[in-house]
Amino acid sequence: MTDKLKLARQFIEAIPHSRDLGMELTEMADGIAVISMPYDARLIGDPETGVISGGAVSAVMDTCCGAAVMSHPSNAGGTATIDLRIDYMRAATPGQAIVTRAHCYHITRSVAFVRATAMDDDTENPVATATGAFTVEGKL
Repeated sequence: MTDKLKLARQFIEAIPHSRDLGMELTEMADGIAVISMPYDARLIGDPETGVISGGAVSAVMDTCCGAAVMSHPSNAGGTATIDLRIDYMRAATPGQAIVTRAHCYHITRSVAFVRATAMDDDTENPVATATGAFTVEGKL
């Protein structure tokens, strides 16, 4: 495990909200991050259907985008969300984990740009997509 991945994993696990949602950073390298969030009945947004709330999905997407920025080779430090747009494509399937993959595709001296997709077991149809802008503390 790289030092950057280890540091990011410790950072995510130290955030009570991320820990409570069960987020697990599974991949992080060169502007790419993948975070998994298991299905949990405490996160249900609609008791009649058992669908995970949009708030939980947005939290994992935001965290994953931040991890992607932190892993970008040009970023020398941490990050914070400037703007995040999430488009919900469909309800997540009850009982299935959400896996988010984010890619930091462009970075300037002070802003990083990221795209992300959240999926469940149906890998053909995303649950949600996101685009965002994040701060860059220093560019290498």
